[in-house]
Amino acid sequence: MAALSGKVALVAGATRGAGRGIAIELGAAGAHVFVTGRTTREQQSEYARPETIEETAELVEAAGGTATAVQVDHLVPDQVAELAQRIDRDAGRLDVLVNDVWGGEGLFGWDTKLWEHDLAKGLRLLHLQVDTHLITSHFALPLLIRRAGGLVVEMTDGVADYNARTYRNSAFYDLAKASVLRLAWSQGHELKEYGCTAVALTPGWLRSEMMLEAFGVTENTWRTAPGHFGISESPRYVGRAVAALAADPDVARWNQASLSSGQLAREYGFTDLDGSAPDAWRYMVEVMDPGHPPNPEPYRVP
Repeated sequence: MAALSGKVALVAGATRGAGRGIAIELGAAGAHVFVTGRTTREQQSEYARPETIEETAELVEAAGGTATAVQVDHLVPDQVAELAQRIDRDAGRLDVLVNDVWGGEGLFGWDTKLWEHDLAKGLRLLHLQVDTHLITSHFALPLLIRRAGGLVVEMTDGVADYNARTYRNSAFYDLAKASVLRLAWSQGHELKEYGCTAVALTPGWLRSEMMLEAFGVTENTWRTAPGHFGISESPRYVGRAVAALAADPDVARWNQASLSSGQLAREYGFTDLDGSAPDAWRYMVEVMDPGHPPNPEPYRVP
C-alpha cells in the first residue's frame, strides 16, 4: 500500500510552484488531495499566469493519486469555511494541511527602504502571506484535530536561524516570512495536546515556473543557467519532504520545528527528480552569501 493511502490532505495554494509539487507527491504517496487556488481555466488571479488548479489536479492523478480542485480565495473567510465543509462532507477527515498560499511576487521591492516602499503593495503582501494562513487554519484545524497524528505544514522562505540573522529583501517580505515561522511554532503549541504536529518548511532555491522563466531556462535545461542557479531544486523535492513527514509515524518529534527540504532529504533519504539532494541553505551560508564562486555540485550529493 502507498504510505498515505486513506489519508486526506489540503494543499492551500496549489496552483503552481511548491504547492503544485507538494500536491503531486502527496497524491503519489496515496493521499486524496484537495488543491486550492484562485486561478482556474475560466478565471485568472492578478498574477495573470497560465497555471490552473485543474492542471494541478490532473498532475496529481497522473502520478497515481486522487485530487479535487476547488477555487478558493483564502482571504475570504466564507470561501474557506465552505471549503472545510466540503472536505468534511466529501472525505470525512483531514490528515494533512499545507498552508502554501503566497501570491506576493511583484509586491515587494528588493532592498527598498520601508519608508520608500509602496505601502499598499507591502500591506497586500502581508495579507496574502499571513491572513490567508490564519484564516485557513482557523477553519481547517477543527477537522485535523479529530484524529491524532495530523500534520500542519506552514510553507515559508528560509529557516528560522538564517532568517533571524539575515535581512530578507525588504521589511515587508522579512516580516511576512518571519510571521509564518512563528505561526508554525504557535500552532504546534496548540496542537500538541491533540497529538498533532505543526512545522515550518522551506524549499531551497525553487525552480518554480516563474523562476525558470526569469532565468530563461526550462526544467530540462536549468543546468545551463549562470551563477548559483545550479543549487536550485524542483518543486517535487519539497513535495517529497512533505510526503515523508506525513508518512512518518514519529512526526511529532519535529513539532514546532523550522525545517528545510535539504535537511529532510538527509533525514529521510529521498532525492530530487534528478537523483541529487541539494542543500541550498547550507550552500547559501557557506558559498553564496560570503561571495565565493559558484560551486553547487558538492552540495547536491545525496
